[in-house]
Parts: sequence; structure tokens; C-alpha cells
Amino acid sequence: MSDSTNGPVFYFDFASPNAYFAHRILPGVEARTGLKFRHVPVLLGGIFKSTGNQAPMIAFAGVPAKLAYEYKEIERFIARHDLQHFNFNPHFPVNTLALMRGAVAAEAEGVLEAYVEAMFHFMWEKPRKLDDADVLRATLTEAGLPAERLLAAIQTPEVKAQLMANTQLAVDQGVFGIPSFIVGGELYFGKDRLETL
Repeated sequence: MSDSTNGPVFYFDFASPNAYFAHRILPGVEARTGLKFRHVPVLLGGIFKSTGNQAPMIAFAGVPAKLAYEYKEIERFIARHDLQHFNFNPHFPVNTLALMRGAVAAEAEGVLEAYVEAMFHFMWEKPRKLDDADVLRATLTEAGLPAERLLAAIQTPEVKAQLMANTQLAVDQGVFGIPSFIVGGELYFGKDRLETL
């Protein structure tokens, strides 16, 4: 379970392209600041449900100019940080429940870093429909991860409970969306906030 007293935290869900962007620029932030962020998996849908928040594409569906501006900011961010490998997932939105439980299981297996890298890669660089069980199994195998152990673990009560606990802790710390960061007990929301650290 996460705890802001254990150092900076990066709350993430693979469903969010902005979480992918944050993941990609985080190493540079860590190098500049000396901070080391712990990647903590949460369920974005659970955060939205608990806080009454919505994804921008839903919240601003009736404001086309706002959505157009959001996409323009994404283009600017990609250009500013040279994130040319980004490809919008054609299967979006992808149900990430199994993926996020998999992240919890991967942490218990000691392979969270490799798991996170693989899932962000196959969600937002070489996009796949990762909420398809067969696709997920093949992807885990291709990435050299213990596919069968991880897939078995995501069905266990312990893993399900840990993801729920991570998500609730994030909400308790004021998190309402992804990506979110806790630094020194303070909440920072959004990929652009990293640049203020």
C-alpha cells in the first residue's frame, strides 16, 4: 500500500494517455530533482466514481472548442518532449481493470518496472486491445513477464483488495484524476505539473 511518507508517489492507470506522457518524462524529472517516484497502480474508473469526476471527452462533450484545445495541448506536449513514439490507441477506451490488477500482482512478483514499461508501450506506442484476455496473455509473454502467474494472481482476493485500497488511499489524499503525484504530502495533478517540481 502507498504512503506519502515513503517518498514521492505517481498514481497511474494505463487507461490515461496523460499517464503515459507523465511516465515518459518522469525519468528526466527525477534526474533534475533527485526525487524517486514510486509507481502506484489505481483504477481511474474507481476514482471517477468516488469523486464525481469524468473524462474530458465526456465532461466537455458539449464544448467542442474546449476538446479541440485539449488535443492541441497534447500535440504541443508531444512536440515539447519529443514523444514521437506516441500513437493514440484505436481501441480507446480500453477497460484496464485486469491491467491494473496485473500491476499490483507484478509488484508482488518484483517485476513492476518491466510490467509498467510493457503495458504503457503496448497501450500508447504500439497499441493493442489489452482488455482482450488472449491479447493480454500474448503481450505479457512477449514482454518476458510471467504471464500465467500474473493472470492467475489478478483473480485473487488479495490483489483485488490491494488495487481497491490503493485507489481509496489516492482518493483520501485528494486525487480526482490521473496522472496524480504526491510530493511532500502535497497533491500535484496532471502531466504539466511535473514541470513545476
